[in-house]
Amino acid sequence: MGPELHYQVMISRAAELQEEAADHRRARQAQAGMKAQQRSGQRRLRAAFGKLRTS
Repeated sequence: MGPELHYQVMISRAAELQEEAADHRRARQAQAGMKAQQRSGQRRLRAAFGKLRTS
């Protein structure tokens, strides 16, 4: 394999890895957002239940 071809393979592989990392990062962000949303909903339910018990 010539040096120019090897360089092109390295560049394309680096681009693939960067794309995979971006996809993984987006998935982790989405998962964190869903967890935060669930916690927020649970907190609201606890707050509403607490208000009902003290009334």
